[in-house]
Amino acid sequence: MILQRLPEPLLAWFRGNARDLPWRRTTDPYRIWVSEIMLQQTRVAAVLGYYARFLEAFPSVEALAAAPEDQLMKLWEGLGYYSRARNLQKCARLVTEQYGGRFPADYDALLALPGIGEYTAGAIASAAFGLQVPAVDGNVLRVVTRVTDCHDDIMDPKTKKAVRAQVENIMPETAADIRIFNQATMELGATVCVPNGPPKCGDCPAAEFCLGRLRGTAEVLPVKKPKKARRAEEKTVFVLLRGGKTALCRRPDTGLLAGLWEFPNVEGTLDEAAAAKAVEAMGLTALEWERKLTAKHIFTHVEWHMTGYVMRVSGAGAPELEWVDGDGLREHAVPSAFGRYYAEAEKEIRDRR
Repeated sequence: MILQRLPEPLLAWFRGNARDLPWRRTTDPYRIWVSEIMLQQTRVAAVLGYYARFLEAFPSVEALAAAPEDQLMKLWEGLGYYSRARNLQKCARLVTEQYGGRFPADYDALLALPGIGEYTAGAIASAAFGLQVPAVDGNVLRVVTRVTDCHDDIMDPKTKKAVRAQVENIMPETAADIRIFNQATMELGATVCVPNGPPKCGDCPAAEFCLGRLRGTAEVLPVKKPKKARRAEEKTVFVLLRGGKTALCRRPDTGLLAGLWEFPNVEGTLDEAAAAKAVEAMGLTALEWERKLTAKHIFTHVEWHMTGYVMRVSGAGAPELEWVDGDGLREHAVPSAFGRYYAEAEKEIRDRR
């Protein structure tokens, strides 16, 4: 089959063209695992700084297992998908307790760990242990469907299963090649056989035999069923200022952004009169209305459309409110969804010193 022609030119191309990324300089399963979890739904450029800071704070799986949750969440702040961080720590604790701090060199055992799915288990098994296990992500699906001119829907589990079987069938034999093969296929998809635009076929090691290029179908592949439209949620956010401090509250332990800190907010878009009543319900009195700010944040399945009020208040306030100064604000893990309000609170506290 056509795909069997891919490994040799692909590996040669990767050895000469791969980006120099820190997780590619190691066979340590801990460091590879951290990188793979961080890279889910996140660009490489955005991950690099987080990866370095994370490993400096938690240089081993045991250190991560013992970390205070607030420290973990603060280090993850801005990466989004915070359940990934919680699953990292769950997994670290299990590896520490059941495997003595060493990741198992077995695909099925890796797959059984919290937060590790087929792709991540395959990435660790191959890159860390040299096991002949594929790691199929969106990049790999794109490369394979273009090379084979496959028009099946890649969102269909049957298609993903078929591609995985095809990749497994062409995996190289030697450990050195196995360790980089999955990375090479992903790298090709990320840098040459790119999404959302024409592939750079002139730079591709598979150009000679790629059916998508030869038949002129590469740009319409892969076939992907459209996602459902995101629902929109309206929110009113309050940046409450009192005595050089601002108010935060903790989100519920379950659901979106579980357990993180946020600025007080209520559902719906409130005008000033309704906003004043909402502040009053928090045990506070509005003294000065500084400004009104709007912001939008997009999650995978929902959009937040936010109207925000920056105001000076008096009163004891509800017990769930935690009043923090600038240092305290920086120590709390506030998700980037509230980025505009965070910047405003930080500026107001700094300017009023």
